[in-house]
Amino acid sequence: MHPNIGCIILKNVKLSNKKYVLRGNKKKKENIILRLLVWQVDNLNKSLAKSKLLEMSELMENRFRLLWVNLISGISKGIGIGIGVTIITAVLIIILQKIVSLNIPVIGEFVADIVDIVQKR
Repeated sequence: MHPNIGCIILKNVKLSNKKYVLRGNKKKKENIILRLLVWQVDNLNKSLAKSKLLEMSELMENRFRLLWVNLISGISKGIGIGIGVTIITAVLIIILQKIVSLNIPVIGEFVADIVDIVQKR
């Protein structure tokens, strides 16, 4: 709740599923209700700014920009996936080569065959 309002209770005003009962003169009541509404609108504005709804609607209106942004993001994702798979595969091959060098009877032969197949391609 807004710090300036404190624990004042409003009469027949429902905000955020809470009922408030208002005590005091009419001008004070209107001032408090106005503060509550300003606070609620401010919170709504902050939520909309966080969700970037305006930027998304502007992007959806300009089809060429939307296509360009999606193209660049797709290329970036593709390059990232390619580099990531290459690094992971290289690390796995190094680990498998270390396992082969341990000369474990059954596993060593199986891993050696896999390493040979990968290195030939």
